[in-house]
Amino acid sequence: MFGFDKKELDMLKKLNTPRKIQDFLEEFEINFEEGGDTCKSPRVILKTRKAHCVEGAMLAAVILKINGHKPLVVDLTSNKKDYDHVIAVFKQDGLWGAISKTNHASLKYRDPIYKSIRELVLSYFNEYFLDSGKKTLRSYTMPVDLSRFDKLNWVTSEKDVWFIPEYLGKIKHIPIVNKKQIFNLRKADPIEIEAGRIIQWKKDGNMVTKNEFIVDEDDKAQV
Repeated sequence: MFGFDKKELDMLKKLNTPRKIQDFLEEFEINFEEGGDTCKSPRVILKTRKAHCVEGAMLAAVILKINGHKPLVVDLTSNKKDYDHVIAVFKQDGLWGAISKTNHASLKYRDPIYKSIRELVLSYFNEYFLDSGKKTLRSYTMPVDLSRFDKLNWVTSEKDVWFIPEYLGKIKHIPIVNKKQIFNLRKADPIEIEAGRIIQWKKDGNMVTKNEFIVDEDDKAQV
């Protein structure tokens, strides 16, 4: 089923709520792509236990599919100075939520309380900024059902599945702000910028400890 063996499938079936899927993703190291850009399939991600945002979203999407949801992802795009982000989205009781793999305190999981995809996406707007404080989120896609790529073996391919981010980059994106609104955007406060520097995983593969999250008036955030 879905190309997974029985052991893998039994394990993934236990992740039968979006909250469990998010908790599962938190155990994975961040893929810093030190050997070059990657877009690994969900099965390879399970083996390496590392993922960046697109890879995490794809893994979350297939686990959702195994547990009776559609494997949906949404592409969030920034201005040219920042990185885009991809989330897996789901619906509960008619409302939208999101599963997200990120190394930062922001852009994380969203509970299913949003009436529309636009509402959900806008919940990320004020947290999406550069070190300068400039807010950079600009557009988003409607949910893409990754089942459309089943014939391309996106779930268990041993090769990188670049066709998924390539597709996300080509389809229609819905603007969030116009030029006048961009001009009038207020920058994030210094305390927001400092909080935004907190990370979960170091490049050496170790998780940041609670003590390293502490920031006082005489110190800077440990990143």
